[in-house]
Amino acid sequence: MRAAWPTPWPEVNGAVERLRAGVGEALGEELVGMYLSGSLALGDFDRTSSDIDVLVATAGPLAQAALERLRRLHAELQAAGPWTAKLECVYLPLAALRRYDPADRRRYPIAPSDRGFRLGRQGPTWVLDRQVAREHGLVVLGPDPRSLIDPVAPDELRATARAHLLDFWAAQLPDGSRTAGPAWLRPRNYQAFAILSLCRALYTLQHGEVASKPAAAAWASRRLGPPWPSLVATALAWRSDERPDDAALADTMRLVADAVARVPAAG
Repeated sequence: MRAAWPTPWPEVNGAVERLRAGVGEALGEELVGMYLSGSLALGDFDRTSSDIDVLVATAGPLAQAALERLRRLHAELQAAGPWTAKLECVYLPLAALRRYDPADRRRYPIAPSDRGFRLGRQGPTWVLDRQVAREHGLVVLGPDPRSLIDPVAPDELRATARAHLLDFWAAQLPDGSRTAGPAWLRPRNYQAFAILSLCRALYTLQHGEVASKPAAAAWASRRLGPPWPSLVATALAWRSDERPDDAALADTMRLVADAVARVPAAG
């Protein structure tokens, strides 16, 4: 297997190289492949706000000893930041990586950049993650990701976007016990995440394909009426702004409601 370093950012490459060495030592022959996904794969990586999304393919489910080695590795990487603290990793065995199975309730190792290493279940948006990794993923080591992941049909991508809007985002809307939106959306950078994610979900719903967040934001600004253009511009400026903003949260939640309302009825 040959290493490839296609990013123009030495800091990113250094963090990924450290991850590659650590994962190789922790997993040995269980390590099949490692791929840069997310914004790096889609070409919209932002040094001030983007995570370094990494998909790791393993030969099979990992034993407890391997999980403990990964737990220690990711604790060390988080502590060694700043760039290694931006690593956001998902570990999937080949059988689960091949295609998303909504009936699969097993938990797989994940290492979010803002939380510790843990086991988590797959959600519908992992369909989008697979599509990005398959079609655009940057190979760190291992075979072409298209040999490991089945093609994702446009209608499957649309169904995923629809479910994400109607399930996850609809659940964030204020109700009788919460009038201003969820607490996790108070920081400006998380509001930016919400707005740009809504743009991408609506883009996927219409086009049956995944776009980068800036590309989906540009589409939303052109095609959707007020208040989308002004809030999209705000979101692009707030991607690395961690200050809480309760006044803006009300506008963000109105945008969530508008996006959910734009989902066509089933049938």
